[in-house]
Amino acid sequence: MDNRLKDIFFQLLRIGLWGKESLVLESPLSETDWQQIRSYAISHTVDGLIYDSFSYLQDNQLPPQSIRIKWTVRVDQIERHNKKMNEVLVAQYTSFIKQGLQPILQKGQGIAACYKVPLHRVSGDIDWYFEKNGYAKARAIVQEKKLNVRDTAGFSLDYDWNGIHIEHHKKLFDIGNPFKYNYLQKLQEKYRHRQQELIINGVPIKLLAHELQVFQVNAHILKHLIFFGIGLRQICDSARLYQTVASQINTEELKKIYKDTGILKWTHLLHIILVKYLGLEKKMLPFPYPEHLDADWMMEEIWQSGNFGFHDKRFEGGAITPVSLQPDGTYRLWASFKMYFKYAPLEAFFYPVMQAYSRFLGKDKD
Repeated sequence: MDNRLKDIFFQLLRIGLWGKESLVLESPLSETDWQQIRSYAISHTVDGLIYDSFSYLQDNQLPPQSIRIKWTVRVDQIERHNKKMNEVLVAQYTSFIKQGLQPILQKGQGIAACYKVPLHRVSGDIDWYFEKNGYAKARAIVQEKKLNVRDTAGFSLDYDWNGIHIEHHKKLFDIGNPFKYNYLQKLQEKYRHRQQELIINGVPIKLLAHELQVFQVNAHILKHLIFFGIGLRQICDSARLYQTVASQINTEELKKIYKDTGILKWTHLLHIILVKYLGLEKKMLPFPYPEHLDADWMMEEIWQSGNFGFHDKRFEGGAITPVSLQPDGTYRLWASFKMYFKYAPLEAFFYPVMQAYSRFLGKDKD
């Protein structure tokens, strides 16, 4: 995609994300242009957001009817999937509670609630964390249902239930540095009394305290950047979350969490991207960032990699190895280490180490 079309793509993304502004075009977009925009929107899982921008465009700026019809059909599928996901989420949560577990909803539908049109956020799965060491009990419960439970890297498990992909996580935060384990446990205890509730289909679902939710979402972004990349939808999640909870978080405490976990410098880069590319107002950030930092290179990595690195055209045809499902995995891990070591050194080092350990040695044994 050339720079002109890329600029238009980000204009449309900002319009859909915030529900304001107008599209500035020097010349009309062709059908081929719109096909490219749609392709990139799908690879970054922001097709629902781009679709939401159409309501703010002039008639002569809209895509051709044939593309609008295809787009409308796809957004309808996104809506249906989200409605089904909410039904499964509520049913699971209610069942877990009845069996004495204390589930917390991570990311996903909890973040979707921050969007102007929650049903248009593309969401792939439901993520659960269980307080009071409930992971093992939850694992036993789903295994009793004869589901195809698979233990995965990252100290997690996954399975499909009623057509929806579900993940359980032993770790609440995607911080790879093992020396921060006790700190993160204390952090969880400290903020337990500030936990939030989100009403989904009439049922209150437990979420993390705002400070921890923001930290969790952004640490998750860093994890995937260090591995094989992440798409724009997760960056939009961060922007919408900041916009929603800005007035409700303790900014000094949040900054201390970033600093104590060793990712503050990287967080400044993320904040620059949220403002410069996604249009988040600076006042919605919890603290200012150094103006001299350059985050364009990181935005380019996000743009190129697409959703979890599966759409990175730079590595098309690369070899698939035991390291990852993404092509040229070993090379990409080394390249990421060199890029992010300067900004989050211990995470750049420990993420791959802990991922390898959890994948080959740290899995649960039936």
